[in-house]
Amino acid sequence: MIDATPVPLDQLSTWAGWNGRTRGLKLHVVYDPGSDHPRRLAITPSTVNDVTPAQQFPIEAGATYVFDKAYCSYAWWTRLHDAGACFVTRQKKNLRFRATRWRKLRKQKGKGFKIIDDAEVKLLSSSKLAVPMRRIRLKRDDGTKLTLITNDLKRSAIEIAALYKTRWQIELLFRWIKQHLKLRKFLGRSENAVRLQILAAMIAYLLLRIAARESRLIMPAIRFAGLVAASLFARKPIADIDRPPKVNPSAARDRSSPDQISFCYA
Repeated sequence: MIDATPVPLDQLSTWAGWNGRTRGLKLHVVYDPGSDHPRRLAITPSTVNDVTPAQQFPIEAGATYVFDKAYCSYAWWTRLHDAGACFVTRQKKNLRFRATRWRKLRKQKGKGFKIIDDAEVKLLSSSKLAVPMRRIRLKRDDGTKLTLITNDLKRSAIEIAALYKTRWQIELLFRWIKQHLKLRKFLGRSENAVRLQILAAMIAYLLLRIAARESRLIMPAIRFAGLVAASLFARKPIADIDRPPKVNPSAARDRSSPDQISFCYA
């Protein structure tokens, strides 16, 4: 999943650019939903187009990249295809495709959507896009219609639509980081201070995910983050972070602390 989110800053941050909607920076992330963690990130001024940093990320052969219609670049799509990667995106309104072959639908009903049609298409414009393309049109249960464009000719239409549906996971990542890792308020006003706090938030998120996975904890991420914050100065195994302290009334309780220096006679 590839997406970007704005990081708004107040007017006192005079160095921050204004893109017509917000003043601040923009966080670009490549997120792996399978392993549930970001793979790559970039921080740019808010005036930078979303697709610009994406073009600079290395391409992994065999991967499938899912992004919205803001990442429309024929040259980049061609690079993805030539590198052995697939992509799934939404069709922009000003893009026109002509169906060259209709594909038979073995299954139309998915979870939360229904496939309308599936066709192999060709771009109708002067721009050259020498990539075999496919158009999938679907209708959500709420009545809205989506048109997806992909170079994946192997997966079924249901699988491709489900891939695009999972894009909401990266939106949840952005919301979680901003709300629970305090990316709405910044300790400093300089560009370097803001960038460092964004990087610190991403590092904290990764450490929390690694700790939860290594300890095999099954609990909401927000609860785990709250428990860790409440236990920062306690020596306690992460696997027992949601359990009460062990108390044995029959044994004498050691009141010394390993965190304190012990006094002794020379």
